[in-house]
Amino acid sequence: MKGIIFSNFIEMIDKTFSPEITEKLIDEVKPASGAAYTTVGSYDHQEIIDLVVGLSELTGEEVPTLVRAFGTYLFSSLGKAHPEYVSDAKDTFDLLQRVHEHIHVEVRKLYPDAELPTIACRVNDNTLTLDYRSERPFADVAEGLIAGCIEHFNDPIALERTEDSGDGTSAQFVLKRAA
Repeated sequence: MKGIIFSNFIEMIDKTFSPEITEKLIDEVKPASGAAYTTVGSYDHQEIIDLVVGLSELTGEEVPTLVRAFGTYLFSSLGKAHPEYVSDAKDTFDLLQRVHEHIHVEVRKLYPDAELPTIACRVNDNTLTLDYRSERPFADVAEGLIAGCIEHFNDPIALERTEDSGDGTSAQFVLKRAA
């Protein structure tokens, strides 16, 4: 998993909780990398899972809540780092439909070894159905990213998770735009 994800997670902890919580978390979890993440480095995804579980224990927040909040934070952060992907989209539906065929293609150019999820979208009138599949248990991150996208565009959209594999590797999200 790419270091940009890890470095954004650490940044979110600093901003949302405190640098002291970040230090305590790293001391308690003792990630194999030592938490010395570079944005272009690659790290075992288990480290971020361990960090999230540790953060949950430190803060009392539930793991899914933390992971979805991270996804929302990550959307904003990646949007600032790569405004070209967001600024070309007219709304949430437009951007989400571009993820797999356009944005992920560009990500692969930058990071050929990136392990990206599969995302498929179908639009019918005011409804977008997004199917998420990954080898890693990050459907909650995907939900947070979608929520961040809706928030970014200030779209009047209700987000519902209608299917879930139970292990976080796949989910279906239905986005309904207010008519």
